[in-house]
Amino acid sequence: MGSTSDKVSGMANEAVGKAKQGIGKATGNDRMRAEGKVQEIKGEGQQMMGDAKKAVKDTVNKQM
Repeated sequence: MGSTSDKVSGMANEAVGKAKQGIGKATGNDRMRAEGKVQEIKGEGQQMMGDAKKAVKDTVNKQM
């Protein structure tokens, strides 16, 4: 995936994860809260991967 698609996927996972946490908290479902936290962290990681890919691409382009 490219840097933009990583960032978009990451934002989506982060948003869904936060929603799951909210639903889990409202319903007292600890498993859903935990799944939401994992998904949120996954999204944050995807966004960082996108940022890293962009930084590498920018560095390579500057040296050309």
